[in-house]
Amino acid sequence: MTHALDAVRVDVDGIANIAPPTMIEPLSQRSAGGLPQVKLPSGHTAVHVTSYRDVHAVLTDLSFARAETNVDDGPSFLPTIMPTEMLLNLDHPGHGRLKGFVASAYSAATMTRRVPAVHRVLDDALAELRAQRARGSADLVGALLDPVTIGVNVDYLGIPTADIAYFRHLSREMQLAHDTDIDQLLADFWTLYHYLEDLIARRRELRPGLIIDLLEARESVSPPVSDAEYAAILLGSLVGGDQNILSVITKIAYVALARPELWQYLVHNPDAIPTAVEEFLRLLPLGRISTFPRVTTREITLTRGVLHPGDIVYADAHSANRDPEVYPDPAVIDPARDGKRHLQFGYGMHHCMGAAMARMEITEVLRRLVTELPTLELAVAEQEIPWETGVLVHRPTSLPVTW
Repeated sequence: MTHALDAVRVDVDGIANIAPPTMIEPLSQRSAGGLPQVKLPSGHTAVHVTSYRDVHAVLTDLSFARAETNVDDGPSFLPTIMPTEMLLNLDHPGHGRLKGFVASAYSAATMTRRVPAVHRVLDDALAELRAQRARGSADLVGALLDPVTIGVNVDYLGIPTADIAYFRHLSREMQLAHDTDIDQLLADFWTLYHYLEDLIARRRELRPGLIIDLLEARESVSPPVSDAEYAAILLGSLVGGDQNILSVITKIAYVALARPELWQYLVHNPDAIPTAVEEFLRLLPLGRISTFPRVTTREITLTRGVLHPGDIVYADAHSANRDPEVYPDPAVIDPARDGKRHLQFGYGMHHCMGAAMARMEITEVLRRLVTELPTLELAVAEQEIPWETGVLVHRPTSLPVTW
């Protein structure tokens, strides 16, 4: 049931700590094609593409190369290289083969069938949140958002909950990707990767779920999916289906509660939650970057200049999502906004595999919260909320709440 309220509009830039620190350094010199340039953490110079039209053009053009960046001393935001078989590192046509192998498992239709599983996990999490409140203080992240994202993901994959304590901190370190201790970062990564290899080889217990389903389907593509390819796919599922959703959902909850008029709009207009989620996604980046660098392989004309073969490109989806030519008052969360689809999940070949999962999970969590805890509010000032930040992480680590 909806309630007639005036439209709510919230300027996200006025909310404490919402903007992550940048990882790029603007350069004064323009590229040979007349485009702005930035310096990446790896020391490379990259063309900085920021308008919606141009970022969309780069993301949908199959000629740009990702594999060329995932090499030692390559242009990167990360302190190390990643497995070459990961979808985000593959180029056309190899990418299409593996994406097709797993695409139906993360389709919108499949995720709709997963809604009851989300609510089963939410039942326990809400009970814990209420129990915390009865004991004196409640943390929305620790009691609900954190256990829900990992609980939903392992349930879908078929990973025993007993394994969470073994691997989950490794997933977090992978997404933080701090460059302060590269040896430890690599050690953590390979521990996680070998854990996935053990799952694939059935050296560890598996329950019915997606991992077993895909193991049985690996010969459905030609050539069949190798162990290394499957481990890389599973790495994206294990980490992205947990850590990435957690990063976004904690920020959405924080923003909604930091601006009570926005929370009350969702309470009285639950049917508007799916469209509100799109606005949240448009404005709240996952971490400190929005895409990975690409290499230009042919001359391409953009609206503000030309890309030449060999140019390194940073297609800044976060800036594109704030393009005033596409989104008037771009920093304003407007649940009633109509317009082009945002680029938070990328576009084209490298569109995020888990986009439908994220949308479904975030929507269902918000629906339960506004229905069962309509008077939910932050128990501390927004400036007191603790955060953690890394390359692919920028999120509150705790949200003290009351109701």
